[in-house]
Parts: sequence; C-alpha cells; structure tokens
Amino acid sequence: MTFDLDMIQKVYAELPDRVNAARKILKRPMTLTEKILYAHLYDGKANRELQRGKEYVNFAPDRVAMQDATAQMALLQFMMAGKEKVAVPSSVHCDHLIQAKVGAETDLRFALDTNREVYDFLENTSKKYGIGFWKPGAGIIHQVVLENYAFPGGMMIGTDSHTPNAGGLGMVAIGVGGADAVDVMVGMPWELLFPRLIGVKLTGKLSGWTSPKDVILKVAGLLTVKGGTGYIVEYFGPGAREISATGKATICNMGAEIGATTSTFGYDEMMAEYLRITERAEVARMADEIKEYLTGDPEVYENPEQYFDRVIEINLSELEPHVNGPFSPDRAWPISQLAKAVEENGWPEKVEVGLIGSCTNSSYEDITRAASVAQQAIDKKLKVKAEFTITPGSEQVRYTIERDGYIDIFKKIGGKVLANACGPCIGQWNREGIDDRPNTIVTSFNRNFAKRNDGNPNTHAFVTSPELVTALAIAGTLKFNPLTDTLRNEKGEEVKLEEPRGMLYPPKGFEVKDRGFEPPVEDGSQIEIKVDPKSERLQLLKPFEPWDGKNITGMRVLIKARGKCTTDHISPAGPWLRFRGHLDNISNNLLIGAVNAFNGKTNSVKNQLTGKYEPVPQVARAYKEKGIPTIIVGDENYGEGSSREHAAMEPRHMGVRVVLVRSFARIHETNLKKQGILALTFADPADYDKIQEDDVIDLIDLVEFAPGKPLTLIARHADGTEDVIKANHSYNAYQIEWFKAGSALNLIRLKNQKN
Repeated sequence: MTFDLDMIQKVYAELPDRVNAARKILKRPMTLTEKILYAHLYDGKANRELQRGKEYVNFAPDRVAMQDATAQMALLQFMMAGKEKVAVPSSVHCDHLIQAKVGAETDLRFALDTNREVYDFLENTSKKYGIGFWKPGAGIIHQVVLENYAFPGGMMIGTDSHTPNAGGLGMVAIGVGGADAVDVMVGMPWELLFPRLIGVKLTGKLSGWTSPKDVILKVAGLLTVKGGTGYIVEYFGPGAREISATGKATICNMGAEIGATTSTFGYDEMMAEYLRITERAEVARMADEIKEYLTGDPEVYENPEQYFDRVIEINLSELEPHVNGPFSPDRAWPISQLAKAVEENGWPEKVEVGLIGSCTNSSYEDITRAASVAQQAIDKKLKVKAEFTITPGSEQVRYTIERDGYIDIFKKIGGKVLANACGPCIGQWNREGIDDRPNTIVTSFNRNFAKRNDGNPNTHAFVTSPELVTALAIAGTLKFNPLTDTLRNEKGEEVKLEEPRGMLYPPKGFEVKDRGFEPPVEDGSQIEIKVDPKSERLQLLKPFEPWDGKNITGMRVLIKARGKCTTDHISPAGPWLRFRGHLDNISNNLLIGAVNAFNGKTNSVKNQLTGKYEPVPQVARAYKEKGIPTIIVGDENYGEGSSREHAAMEPRHMGVRVVLVRSFARIHETNLKKQGILALTFADPADYDKIQEDDVIDLIDLVEFAPGKPLTLIARHADGTEDVIKANHSYNAYQIEWFKAGSALNLIRLKNQKN
C-alpha cells in the first residue's frame, strides 16, 4: 500500500518548479543531490546559490522516522515543545530493544514482557501526536521505511545513523539526533551545513561472488571512516542502473561508515520495479512523469569532475568481493588478500559465528543468494563449521522467505532465525560462553567497532556480504576464498562452492499476514501520557539551564580521550538500551568505553577532589554536586558512529560545559550544539598534547561568542605554568541562540509560548 500519498503528490507537484528556479540561479546543469536539496528549502524557491561546505541552510524534510531506542528521548523532548500534533508524517519503529538469544518467537515474547512500559509509552505517545506506530517484530526501521515510505526525490530525517538506507529509492535521507527530529515535527526549519558532493561513477556490471555490499566496502576503504564527513555521496553511471533498489539501499546504508551526510542514487527502472513489487505502483507512475527531475542532468554525469567536489570511479566488472575489519569498517580487504592479512596480523583464523541479515542486507535478493550457498552445503555434503544466524529485516521479508522455503534451507545447515529486529548488529545479542577471549565472527552488518556486537573487546568482527558470510561460516576459517579454494566434504571429497544465485523479487510476490502497523490517530487530544516518577525506564525531562552570560572558568578535565571515541564509547548500547528513556539512569554509562589518555585505561579517570582514579560517571557526578564545570577533550573524528543523542545529553546532564577535540563527526557535533554544550575544535590540533590531567581550564572570551570568531581557553597546569589555546567553532548566529537558551529545545519552547 502507499502511505502518505497526498504528501508525495504535493512534493512532486512542486519539485519541477523549484528545480527550475534553482537552475536559473545556478546557470548550469544540476546533480540529483542539488535538485532534492534546492526543492526542499524551508523558505520555498531558491533566490541565490548556496555555498557548499560554508553555510547552514534551512530545509523542510517531508517526513521523520524514529526507532524505539532514540524515539523515547525524541518524544520526551517533543512533549515539551507545546504542540498537539506532528507537522509532517512521522513514524516510530520498535526494533532496537529486542535481545537475540534463543530465537525469534521466544526472544520477541521476552522483549514484549520486559519492555512493556516503554512500548506502551511509545504507542500511546504516537497515538496522541498523530504518529504511525510499528510494533515490536514488525521489522527494522530502515527496511520498513524502504518497503513503505521511501520515494524518489523525497527528503527525510531519521533518528538513526543508517537512515541513508532510503537513498536506495532516490531519497536524500539523513540520520540525526532526536532534537533535530523535534524541529521538523513541530514544523520549524531543519538546519544543515550545505554539503559538498562526492560523485561515484559505477561502470561495468556485478557478477559472481561480487555484490552491492562490495561497492561500499571498497568505497569505505578508499575514503576511511571520516572521508565522507560534510559530503553527500551520489552514485551514477551505467553500473548504478544495473543494481537493484535494495542493493542501492545497502550501499547507501553503509555510507554512514564513511561519515557521509547521506548517499543516494538517481531514479531508474530498478527503483520503479521495486515500487511496483511493494504495492506502490502509483508512486512509480508519478515518478515516471517527472523522472528527469529525479536524477542528475546528463551533462553532470558526462563530465562529473565539473560538478562534484570529488569523483571516484569503480568498474564493477573488476571489483573483487571484500571483507572489512576488524574493529573498523574502513579496513578493507579484497578476498584474495584476506588470508595473508590474517596471517600477518595474527587474527583468530577460526570463524565461530556467521550472521546474515540486519538493516543493511536483508532483502529478498540477499537472502536468496545466501540460501543458494547454504543449499550447496547440503547438496555437497559439507558440514558447516560455524554457528549461523539469520535476522530478517521485516515481517514482510520473513513471511515471504518462509513461504518460499528459504528459512528451511538455513535451518538444515543449523541456522537460527532471530527476530525481525536489530539484534546482534547493535549489541543486542546475549552471546553465551564468550567472555573476553579473542575470537572471530563474520557479519553482513555495517559496523564492527570493538564490543559492538557482543560486548567482548576481543571479538574480531568482519563485515562482508551475506553470501560470503555464508561461505565463510561453512568453511569455518577466515582464510577461505570461495573463488579459488575447495573444501573437503563428509565423504572426504574436495568440492568447490559455485557462484551464488539469487532472485531480486519473489516470483509469487511479497506476502505478509500482519505488518504490525498502527496508523496515526486523527485526534489524540484525549489521550493522557503517564510516566511513573519511580520508573527506572522512563523519566520526564527538565529543561537545561540557560547560559548565565559569563565566561566559563574553573573547568576540570573529566577525560582526555585518546584515539577512536565513537558514540558507542561515549554512551554504549547493549544492556544500556533499556535506559534510553531515563536520562539520569543512562548517564551512568557516560564515557565508560573511552580510553583515558593519561593512563591508557577505560572508565578510570582522576577525581581531583579525592586524588583517586574512579569511574567516569562517578567523577562527573562528584564535580556536578560541587558545582564544578567540566570539559571533555577528544581526538580525531570524535563521536563517529551512531546518531544517538544520548552521547550529547548525558554529558550535558552531568555538568559538562565544553567538548574540545581535534575534529568532530557531523551528527555528534550537531547533537552537542542542540543540547547546549560548546563544541569546539583545536585551532592547532597539536594543542591536544598540551592538556594535562590536573589542569584547571578557563574559557576567557565566551562573552564575545560570535560566528566565525575563535574562542580562547587557558589551561592552568598544576606546576603553575599555563598554555593559551585557541579553539575554532562552526556556530552560526541561530546556533549561538541555542547555546544561550540552554538548548535548542528551550528556544522552541520559548517561541511556542509566545505564539
């Protein structure tokens, strides 16, 4: 069925005029990205050219999507905004809180029982404010959005970093924090630094063991985890048109791993076909009528260097299957080089678990290709050496692959079907008997930081395609290359796995008995939202204090984080997900995964009040109780990874006033600004080394805070010496008002009260 048809019709009715208006100003051909961005300006048609990477721009996204872990805080903030109903179509998806342990049915029942309070809150709040609600078990947010909501040329934001998955249907879909979602849901402009553009030209055609996943694994290796920061990646070329819509979605989904704002593809017949097979023929028909506006202009793709800030070209016919890892998704290995890398680095060779599915790779195409490899294990009498799990992306996919016999194939090789939820991909995996020993797993997920999947810092997680995961699980060794190697079967025969075979779509069409969807309620004014003051899971928010107009002095260093510090390090997921709706309780995980530069340990920082090394949250609370402001110091790409705004709300709640780093990941920098924390970068990155453990730090010119004007900090050392440190920032005038008000939400509340 087609959701929000009226909204899509309105977007398509306005889009050509808005693009044409922008084209007159630019006086040149336009990329797809530019067409969508200029068509979604909050103030209407463009009246001037916008400067890439230099100015913040107000946009009007078409819709908002929230997953249950982040929706709790987003809705708690929305409740404070003073609105009766959301201003744009919005949806909540219950996918993060289901822990994988036994199997789909048992795990889902357990989740419904243990999370009932949270699910009831999300369901009732959705009803009250006109939000669509997808029940636990309905599927993972990004797969559900692709199947039901995504449409070519649209713009959406989602409170999850992998929202760009919808780029598989030609959207500009961007991951954000909950405060950004509130902006859009209350009808205010949503602000974004106008992005630079990376063009990826795809030629040739995928074949054999190579899959769409290998495109983004290759790109991640080329650009690294921060190479896409501040950019939107636009894929084009004859190779792009050969990739299925779900394959495109896989590529866009994992674009989050290079720090990109989002990724997208131009509208083509593959997208139209997917819209039709998912019962949205009307959307395909409307898109066909304006298709020249839903892709880049031909001149752009003929001479991409003239229109993109950077261009990469990949020949799909020559692309080799990749396996990326461990511990970082940009550590890219062509399969032919993996065995050597395993040997040289001393990684555990034995593959203990293979995990397929997730929001990144759970399409019908993915499942059937992996199943064709699994069937070979059965036919060729191969004994599967590793554990094997399957995580369907949605109930529609699960029901259809069960109907068509693919789940039976996986079960025959010992596979375990998990719930239609995130599960092991986000650390919701109760993996037994793992402890902290070194081991290797292979997944078709998107992220593989230490502790990410099972909480074990010594689990070496490698990311690859579902078909390659299946092959490596069968072989049981990371050194196996299915393109060249053979395996010994139960009869002692040497056998070789053949190339995987799959189908884009089910021959009998998709089928589902219960989507698990509750549509928005037209009038929810009579619904009362209750939160028990004694609840451990939910807590109503209190506004953060506004700035007092003075310089911030006497700051203590809460932690100086060394090396990679992702949002998983700042606010871990896994068992902590249960507290995502309770700011004070979840703040007990603040920075427990970050490495302290002064002692090389995690969750161990010096408490200047006691002189002892104590857990980070304990020290933060001690300073807060005494009214001592604190500062966090960080390294490069601080806050990469998930969009979770808890990584910004927790330090704000615990008394942190400033985060000073060498560089930020995009979403986290915005989240810090939204919550009223000063997000600053060292003007000279080498000044990071000047910060000492016992420093008292003053910010001496905050009263002169202004766009483009650096700020000055003085680090007063214990020996009586001091260092003057210049810090840059990217605040514009409106964002400075967020800081002054205490948070962006405070500013929204003030405006709504005046209205």
